[in-house]
Amino acid sequence: MGDAPAVVRPAREIGSARLEAFSDGVLAVIITIMVLGLRPPSGDSLAALRTLIPGLLIYVLSFTFIAIYWNNHHHLLRATRRISGGVMWANLHLLFWLSLVPVVTAWVGAHDQSRWPAVTYGAIGFMAGIAYFILTQTIRAANPDTHINDLLGRDVKGWVSMGLYALGLALAFIEPLLAYGAYTLVAIMWFIPDRRLSRSSDGEG
Repeated sequence: MGDAPAVVRPAREIGSARLEAFSDGVLAVIITIMVLGLRPPSGDSLAALRTLIPGLLIYVLSFTFIAIYWNNHHHLLRATRRISGGVMWANLHLLFWLSLVPVVTAWVGAHDQSRWPAVTYGAIGFMAGIAYFILTQTIRAANPDTHINDLLGRDVKGWVSMGLYALGLALAFIEPLLAYGAYTLVAIMWFIPDRRLSRSSDGEG
């Protein structure tokens, strides 16, 4: 009697659920740290409240910034079938830059008219955008046979947002408020989730 044929097992695929859960936890901690940085007015008058307006505005911008990344990151991972080691490191690279947002938010809130806080805020936003782009490229490399490559084909909004961050960095040396205007335009542009991925957030069929 001959030997039984060997059973060929398909290669094990690592899904995105665990990476998404980890990332959600990190982003939740980032938001928590930011809100803990808010302080009540020193007095009970409107004048006392007015002194907190710059800090509140930059908090709203930073909160929107993190929320946009969480939303698009969610859709990106839901449309991804396989997670490689490179994808995990690229994801950590993105989370590193996002984890710096609470620190620079507090710095801007205390020095909203100063040049270097505005420059640093834009630089972190720019580097987070680069990190997100790297993440999409590593996902494409790990999923060459899936529809994620078609979905991520063109990223016009991504390149425009990088241009706005670069513009903001230049404007920060002239007038910090103009720089924050450029950063706000990025947030407005991304307020609607990435349509390339939101239509496929349930993953592959």
